[in-house]
Amino acid sequence: MKRLFFLFVIGFLLQSCARVGSPIGGSKDTLAPKFLSSNIDTTRVNVPTDIKELRLDFDEYVTLKDVSKNLIISPPIKNITRIIPSNIANKFILIQWKDTLQANTTYNFNFGNSIGDNNEGNILRYFNFAFSTGSKLDDLYISGDVKDALSTKKPGENKYVVGLYQVKDTMNYRQKPYYITKVDDDGYFELNYLSPGKYRMVAFEDENGNSIYDPGKEKVGFQKDEVVVEKSISGLNLKLYPSRKPVKYLEMKEIPGGVQMAFEGKPEEVRVQPLNEKIKDYKVTHAPKSDTVKIWFDAVKSDVGQNTTENLKFGYNAGVGKKDSLYNASLFYKYNAKNAMDINSDNGGSLLPPGEDFKISSNYYIDKINTDKWIFRTAGDSLNTLPFTARISDKNPYQILVKADFVSGKKYQLTVPKETVSSFYTKNSQSKRFDFEADKIENYGSLKFILQNAPAASYWIQLLDTSDKVLYQKYTKGSEAKFDILKPGEYIVRILVDNNGNGYWDEADFQNNVFAEDSYIYYKTAVVRPLWDSNENWDLKDTRVLDTSKLSFPKTATPSKDAKKPDLKSSNTLLSPSGSTLTR
Repeated sequence: MKRLFFLFVIGFLLQSCARVGSPIGGSKDTLAPKFLSSNIDTTRVNVPTDIKELRLDFDEYVTLKDVSKNLIISPPIKNITRIIPSNIANKFILIQWKDTLQANTTYNFNFGNSIGDNNEGNILRYFNFAFSTGSKLDDLYISGDVKDALSTKKPGENKYVVGLYQVKDTMNYRQKPYYITKVDDDGYFELNYLSPGKYRMVAFEDENGNSIYDPGKEKVGFQKDEVVVEKSISGLNLKLYPSRKPVKYLEMKEIPGGVQMAFEGKPEEVRVQPLNEKIKDYKVTHAPKSDTVKIWFDAVKSDVGQNTTENLKFGYNAGVGKKDSLYNASLFYKYNAKNAMDINSDNGGSLLPPGEDFKISSNYYIDKINTDKWIFRTAGDSLNTLPFTARISDKNPYQILVKADFVSGKKYQLTVPKETVSSFYTKNSQSKRFDFEADKIENYGSLKFILQNAPAASYWIQLLDTSDKVLYQKYTKGSEAKFDILKPGEYIVRILVDNNGNGYWDEADFQNNVFAEDSYIYYKTAVVRPLWDSNENWDLKDTRVLDTSKLSFPKTATPSKDAKKPDLKSSNTLLSPSGSTLTR
């Protein structure tokens, strides 16, 4: 009998051990962990300010995923010392800290999507736990939506957060907001357990996960006016825009023909002068609102960095601080004899689109050109030359525009001898021959937009691909905008408005309460076909959203490299920039 009882016990234990986890063939666990209790009284009020931990118990083993990025505590509690579980699953979550809590304050622990069960990873979504050191829980809330104003993609996984700063005499936006919450993947947010008061509201893309807005590095949206919380608010909409970078010196480096000074932000004007006795003859070039300044000099004639590396020092002022002061910058410079002036075709291939100039670009700032010895011929004709004109581009001083009566389908040769293109202290070192063909008009189409509720100010209308790369753009004004020569394809269309008329699209400035300039995205894609004149009617008040999830951008719709540095002040000029105007 004892033997039978012993065998029964052994069999029971083996069977029990085999049931750890889901039985083979059984249904999969799809339930999220269930919260059971905490170390704080169920009323969650009158919690002592000297409490140093929060313990949350669950009905099964849980893990915490990316808790440092997901967990948001409002108001912030500094000096968090321990969070459990870390690497091993547990049936409770424990958070410990050193700070003494504020009196009469409601604290909210928002775990986002960090809590999941250990077996199947089922997420306990947007779990919140709140308690108060006062006699009641604050129960006001603000809810709404956040979206990227310039994005053409559907909402998805994001790093957006929304925060509230308490309105005070002095407000430090370099600290975490008093209240903060994450935005879900559909763009919806809720700020819960708020106390009555006046707040400054901000949303930003928290790229580094520090819950602090970093100007110039993270997109931002905000309410201009203070948000007065006397009752709950719903339906607030915030749009995120690129943010303005504060002007800050970054570095200097050697470049062909001199040195380059780089800044974070976009200085309007920069003064620079060498602080070295050797460099007496020099030129400084800087386009307004460009983040680079170039200092050109003749290193050989000045005997700079010829046989050894030299420490070159410069004084500069980028409009920050005292206007009369010069700040020091330096680099270790050694002349590189391989950095000769060179020229190349800037049309992105051998085919020249109809109606366009042939473009030549240089790695040096172009000061002068001498076209007397240039030779322009039809391919295969070595006897006759063709008339042409050439000039340095007004919009891009690194580019030459060659104009001629190009005939569709004909092939051409342009020879540019050495030393006929000049920079300040050097000339092109090699002769170049450019072979190209004038493309046929039947390979292109046109696209016209008729705008309702058009901007009163001038604007850029841009054609983009699915990666948001600007392929073509025009700076224009009024209710009609037309692109005459376009590669066939399907384009995303965007408008950026030059509200202040300064020739640049200005980003958002949260600290100074300045909105970004207006923008619009067409809710449809624009299709261009060969030899077709496509017309689109666009009401800028239409709030429908573009769906690019099924868009397949044709390979034929690729731009020529018309202008690496587009001049946004151009009027009614077709451009094919290689980058977005936002980062000019």
